Amino acid sequence: MPSNALAGLRILLLEDEYLIAMDVELLCRDSGAAEVVVKRNLQELEEMDGFEEFDVAIVDLMLAGTSTLAFAERLRNSHVPFIFATGYADEQLTSAFPGIRSVSKPYVGNDLVEAIAASARRR
Repeated sequence: MPSNALAGLRILLLEDEYLIAMDVELLCRDSGAAEVVVKRNLQELEEMDGFEEFDVAIVDLMLAGTSTLAFAERLRNSHVPFIFATGYADEQLTSAFPGIRSVSKPYVGNDLVEAIAASARRR
């Protein structure tokens, strides 16, 4: 995957694990992302104005033990492309969000960057 695969993208990252968030942010920036905004819990999301301004979102399925599926539904309804990044395997997730790519933790190779780029192209 080229180092500019995410060139110019504004990315919203929902991740509660500090080290994972740092690694993903660095990976996105190294791949050309213009901005990566990290939110670690649902309260931070509720305080945020205008998530629609993002080109793509990376959604951890669980933030501090709380499901993010309702927020993912808001993203879908607002036509903001997103991917799930999760350590959980869940068939219910696949049926509730058909066509939304899920990348398993821990991330392998360029899987995450490829999924982000593909999701952003759908916009």
